[in-house]
Amino acid sequence: MRQIILDTETTGLNPADGHRIIEIGCVELINRRITGRYYQQYINPLREIDEGASEVHGLTQDDLSKKPEFSQIAEEFLAFVDDSQLIIHNASFDIGFLDSELERLKPTPALMGARCEIFDSLDYARNLHPGQRNSLDALCKRYQVSNAHRQLHGALLDAELLAEVYLYMTGGQASLSLDSVSGSASPEPTLVKDGVCLRDLSLVSGQVSEENLSSHNKMLETMKDFGATLPIWK
Repeated sequence: MRQIILDTETTGLNPADGHRIIEIGCVELINRRITGRYYQQYINPLREIDEGASEVHGLTQDDLSKKPEFSQIAEEFLAFVDDSQLIIHNASFDIGFLDSELERLKPTPALMGARCEIFDSLDYARNLHPGQRNSLDALCKRYQVSNAHRQLHGALLDAELLAEVYLYMTGGQASLSLDSVSGSASPEPTLVKDGVCLRDLSLVSGQVSEENLSSHNKMLETMKDFGATLPIWK
């Protein structure tokens, strides 16, 4: 199963107002393992960036003036994501911008929903943790995914963080969190190591020798002699 964790940075909040994508970041997962393959591209939006947006990601029009336009990178980007499941936090935002960029191309290619299955990790988190904060920062804190190096938003950096959060969040039952009640949480230890969700690993079974089994039973009998309660399986 091939999945792509995707994030974008933009010049503003609404593509209907002419705002454009300025960065795309993607991280590849195959069979729920981070492969190390990624796609990242800065894009010249051919317009000014809103001050509020620039404060979030730290990018200005001067930073992007020599970067390629979306039309120049569209084919490479689509080849990377085609026929995958896209995992996006607040998917309607990013898909809206990507579709807007695709609609500017002539001829217009198939839009994102026709190319890929879309999984909104924000919707999933809201169902999993109702009544709690489910921003990427909040989920990193809940699942103990370190984002200490994240001073500003960046599409690739956020995609890398979301990849770890997604693996943890979908790997099994999450910890019982009481933040909405008491303001504190009791998270489980992180179950993602080196890009692998540890919940997905198969348990290795082994054989117990007769000698070991005999020694084990003798120890239990010794415990009984000292008044210890035998285990329930005895």
